[in-house]
Amino acid sequence: MGQDQTKQQTEKGLHLYQSNQTEKALRVWMRVLEKSADPAGRFRVLGCLITAHAEMGRYKDMLKFAVVQVDTARELEDPDYLTESYLNLARSNEKLCEFQKTISYCKTCLNMQGTTVSLQLNGQVSLSMGNAFLGLSSFQKALECFEKALRYAHNNDDKMLECRVCCSLGSFYTQMKDYEKALFFPCKAAELVNDYGKGWSLKYRAMSQYHMAVAYRKLGRLADAMDRCEESMKIALQHGDRPLQALCLLCFADIHRSRKDVQTAFPRYDSSMSIMTEIGNRLGLVQVLLGLTKCWMIQKELDKALESIEKAQELAEGLGNKLGQLKLHCLCETIYRTKGQQRELRDHVVKFHECVEEMELYCGMCGESIGEKNNQLQALPCSHIFHLKCIQTNGTRGCPNCRRLSVKPGYV
Repeated sequence: MGQDQTKQQTEKGLHLYQSNQTEKALRVWMRVLEKSADPAGRFRVLGCLITAHAEMGRYKDMLKFAVVQVDTARELEDPDYLTESYLNLARSNEKLCEFQKTISYCKTCLNMQGTTVSLQLNGQVSLSMGNAFLGLSSFQKALECFEKALRYAHNNDDKMLECRVCCSLGSFYTQMKDYEKALFFPCKAAELVNDYGKGWSLKYRAMSQYHMAVAYRKLGRLADAMDRCEESMKIALQHGDRPLQALCLLCFADIHRSRKDVQTAFPRYDSSMSIMTEIGNRLGLVQVLLGLTKCWMIQKELDKALESIEKAQELAEGLGNKLGQLKLHCLCETIYRTKGQQRELRDHVVKFHECVEEMELYCGMCGESIGEKNNQLQALPCSHIFHLKCIQTNGTRGCPNCRRLSVKPGYV
């Protein structure tokens, strides 16, 4: 298959894919991959296959094609191709919750920079790296990366990237429990979709609606949460977006749990868990198990709650997700206090505080915890995070956290 035929068949596959004929599109692209002798054409087809498998939640296949794309890029000996292929490798590992590998491949991308195309990918690299740091609960580093990605989006007038970063920032502030910002950023993403998204994939609309649903639930606005989640789920079902279906099912379950309707919540958690397991979203599984644990606690089935915690703990430790571990220690603390098991209670209190210290989940101005309850937060330019009221009261005479870090042990 020559260069022109490769291009023609690739376009045919794209047309089928955009018409929701995904399996037909995949067959066309696979034929091109088998028969084409044009490395640049093969590279583009591999990019289509990577995107399609990402949206279907077939992350292991996504990774397989990303590895082949790196080999093709090396054959082409072009830094632009190589940067793009390593970004796809990073994104594949991000989806599989291999966060350390994601960060490593992102750094490889940044070290290769030099050409215009490569520089335009910097924003996507920063976003992927930020998502990985967020998965590891490295909040300051995650925020640094998201802010860099946002700067690249603004400098390049890349509204799609800005939309994705806003959704990630929504997730960031949900975890930090600043629910005002957790809602603000996905609402901003929804505005971008409305203003610029006529030619965009519907996944951007679905993504913003899902993140709004999560924030509304946290704010106790359960009817709004349900409306947004239903809209997101409708698009996810239309487009066969399995990863988003799993997240929506988790959100539905959480809404029902917030209403104390655990009998409706349980089957939603089970359905979400089934898809999360199928696609390999281990971080999602931790969230599902946390929800199930809380349902068992509502029903006072404490031994079943502990079983869920044990499974979640193993996953969270394997991923390096410190916030998940902290939440699990907190739930254990509540359970063992109820059971009157003092030794186990003390053990989890100690581990809880170790997690708080490790993640620096406290305000460097007042010393009180961050992320324990809904609170307005503010980041300084260094990305260290404080209570907004503390910054307003004390002013910003430099960052107290950075000052502490700069004091070397020899001078103490």
